[in-house]
Amino acid sequence: MSRLTTRAWLISIRTLTTTCIPPSTTLPQELSNLRVRVRVIATRSDVRELVSRFCDISPPPPISYSEHIYTALFQACAGHGCLQEGRYLHRHMVSSHLDYRPDVFLSNHLLNMYAKCGDLENAGKLFDEMPQRNTVSWTTLISGYAQRGRGEECFSLFSDMMAAADCRPNEFAFSSVLACCEDAHGGKQIHSLALKLALDFSAYVGNALITMYSKVADCGEAWRVFERMGFRNRVSWNSMIAGFHGRKLWGKAVALFNEMHRDGVGFDRAALLSVIGSLSDCNVDSGISHCNQVHCLGIKTGIVSEIEVATSLLKAYSSLGGDPSECFRLFTEMDGRRDIISWTSIITAFAEDKPEEAFFLFRQLHRDEAFSPDWFTFSSILKACAGLVTDNYASSIHSLVIRTGFDSDTVLANSLIHAYARCGVIASSKQVFDEMKYCRDVVSWNSMLKAYALHGGGQEAFDLFSEMDVPPDSATFVSLLSACSHVGMVEKGTQIFNSMSEIHGVSPQLDHYACMVDILGRAGRLSEATELITSIPMEPDSVIWSSLLGSCRKHNNTELAKLAADRLTKLDPENSLGYVQMSNIFSLDGSYKEAGLIRKEMKGSRVLKEPGLSWMEIGNQVHEFASGGRRHPDREAIYGKLNSLVAELRAKGYVADTSLSFHDIEEEHKEQQLYYHSEKLALAFALVKGEENSCAGSRKSGVIRIMKNIRICVDCHSFMKLASGVLEREIVVRDSNRFHHFRDGECSCSDYW
Repeated sequence: MSRLTTRAWLISIRTLTTTCIPPSTTLPQELSNLRVRVRVIATRSDVRELVSRFCDISPPPPISYSEHIYTALFQACAGHGCLQEGRYLHRHMVSSHLDYRPDVFLSNHLLNMYAKCGDLENAGKLFDEMPQRNTVSWTTLISGYAQRGRGEECFSLFSDMMAAADCRPNEFAFSSVLACCEDAHGGKQIHSLALKLALDFSAYVGNALITMYSKVADCGEAWRVFERMGFRNRVSWNSMIAGFHGRKLWGKAVALFNEMHRDGVGFDRAALLSVIGSLSDCNVDSGISHCNQVHCLGIKTGIVSEIEVATSLLKAYSSLGGDPSECFRLFTEMDGRRDIISWTSIITAFAEDKPEEAFFLFRQLHRDEAFSPDWFTFSSILKACAGLVTDNYASSIHSLVIRTGFDSDTVLANSLIHAYARCGVIASSKQVFDEMKYCRDVVSWNSMLKAYALHGGGQEAFDLFSEMDVPPDSATFVSLLSACSHVGMVEKGTQIFNSMSEIHGVSPQLDHYACMVDILGRAGRLSEATELITSIPMEPDSVIWSSLLGSCRKHNNTELAKLAADRLTKLDPENSLGYVQMSNIFSLDGSYKEAGLIRKEMKGSRVLKEPGLSWMEIGNQVHEFASGGRRHPDREAIYGKLNSLVAELRAKGYVADTSLSFHDIEEEHKEQQLYYHSEKLALAFALVKGEENSCAGSRKSGVIRIMKNIRICVDCHSFMKLASGVLEREIVVRDSNRFHHFRDGECSCSDYW
C-alpha cells in the first residue's frame, strides 16, 4: 500500500481517542491531521473493523509512523473489552516489527488492555518483561487485580511497588488496594501509609477509605474520614450514604442526604438509590413520609424516570406497607420499562392486604412472555396465598414452582408450608415438609411447628420437636409456646420456657414472655402471670398486656383487667381491644353502666372498633360478609337458610349467648344480632350455594372454609359446633388467632380458646 493510501485510510478513521497521543510528540503530517479529526469509538463493532483494517495494510507502516495508532487501538480494545482483537493486534505488532521494543507509554496501553479485559495472566507476564516501568505501569496492574477481586495478588504487587526504588503508589493505587481490604486491620495499615505519603487529602483515597471502613468495620471510622476530608465530591457523599445504608442506619443516611441536598451538592442516581434502599429498614410512618419526599425530588429532577430508581421506590413502598394504590400508580407509570423486579415489587405491595389483587397481577405477569417469575416472585405470591381462604391458589403456585424447577429450593418450600397451613390444609404442609427431608433448615422446622400450633396440634408439635435435627432458635420456642397456649399445656409450656436458656442457650424475649403470660392466664393462674410480667427484664409491650387482658375477660377478673387495659391503651392508644374487652368484662359482670361509659370513652377518643368481617370462596370467587349482611345481593336467601338452620339447632339445644349484648336492647333483638354475625351468614351462604348446585353442595360434600378478621365470639363458636353435627360436614373457621376445625359437634380447640 502506498504512503498516500495509508494516509487516506488513517484520515478515514474518525473514532480514535485524541488522548492516546502524547501532546509533546512530533508527528508526521498525516497523524497531525488524524489527531484533529478523531472521535470517541462508539461501538464494539467499530473497534473490530478498525483493528482488522489496520492489520490488513501491506506492507505495514513503519513503527515510527504507526505506534500511535497501536496505542489508540489498544486503548479502544480496553474500553470495549475486545480481548480477542487486542491479542490479535499485539501479535501483529510483534510479527510486523520484530526488532521493535515498545516504549513505556505504548507498553502501558498494552498492559491496560489486558488488565481491563480480564486477561491478568498475560498482563502479569507483560509487566514482568517490561524493561522499564513507571507509576502508571504498577497502578494499572494493581487496579486490574482489584477489579477482578484478586486481593492477594493486589496486596503483593502493592508491597513490591513500595519496595521499588523508582516508584511510589499514587492515589489510584491506594484506591484499588483499599477496595480489596477484607478486614479493618489491613485497611488501617493502608490508611496509615496514605497519611505518611500525604495522600489522605485526595478525594479518590478518601472515598475509597469511606467505602472500605463501611464494609469491614463500622460507619464510625468512615464518618471520621468523611468529616476530615478537605475536599468532597459527589462520590464522597454517595459513598457515605451508601455506607449508612449498608449498615441499616437509615436515619443517618436520610439526614446526610438531606444535608447534601441542602448544601447544594446535588445528587445523582446512586445517591437516590442508596437513600431509597435505606428507607426499607425504618419504621413505617417515617419510611412512607421520607419515601414521598424522595419520590418528589426524583420527579423534579427527572431521575425517577430511570427504571432502577422507579423500581427501588416501588420496592421501598411495598416493603413499608405503603398504600397499594399509590404503588400501583407508580407501577403504571413504568409501562414499557418494567422488569421482573418491578413486577415482583408490585405483587409484594398487594400480597398481605389485598391478596386477590396480588394474584391477578401474578397472572398478568405469567401471561407476559417477556418475563418469567423468579425466586423472589414466587416467594411474594406465596405470601399472598397465605392470606386467601382456600388452598386452590397455593396448589396452583406449587405446581408452577415444580414446573419451573424451583421445587428443590428450601426457602420456597418453607413458604409453601406456611401458605398451606394458613389456608387450613395442614396435611399439605406436612407433605411438603416430608418431601424436603434432606434440605430442611431451622425455618423449615419452625414453619411446621407453627402450623401445628395454629391448628391446635400441641402434641404433634412436641413430637416433631423431638425429631428436630438442627439447633432450635428463638422462633422455635415461640412456636412451641404458642402450641402450649392453644391447648392448655401449662406444665409443658413452663418446662419449655425454662429450658430455653438453661439447655439451648436462647434468651427469652418479649414474644416468649407474651406466650407464657397467655399460657398462665388462659389456665386461670392470673397471679402467676402478673408476677411473670413484673419479672420481665425489659418493658412489657402491648402484646403482653393484651394477653393478660384476654385472660382477665375469660376468668372475669375486673380489677386486674383495669390495670391491663390502662397499660394497653397507653402503649397502643389507637387499638380498640382494651376498650372492647373492658366493656365485655363489665357486661359479663352485669355492670352495664360501666360498660356504656367505656364505649363512650372509646368514642370520645375517636378509636374505632374493627368491624367483624368474614370471607369464603365459592366457584373461584371470594364473597365478603359483614355483620347483618344487609348489603349482600343474596341476603334474602341467606336469611331464610340461616333462620331454618337456627330453628334446627334450637331443637338440638342451641341457646344464643346474649351476655355481651347491650343491656338496653330487648332479649329478642339481642338474639337477632347474634344470628346475623358474619361467620353465620357465610355458613348459610355456603349452604344456599350448595343446594343450588347439587354437584358441589349436598349436605355431606366437602369442607366449608370461612375466614374471619377478628376473634370468633362465644356464641358463634357454640353455633358452629352444633352445626357441624347437624349438617354432618366439617366447618373450618380461621379467626385472627388460630384455626377451629368443627367436626361432629366438637371443635379442635376443645373449647380452650
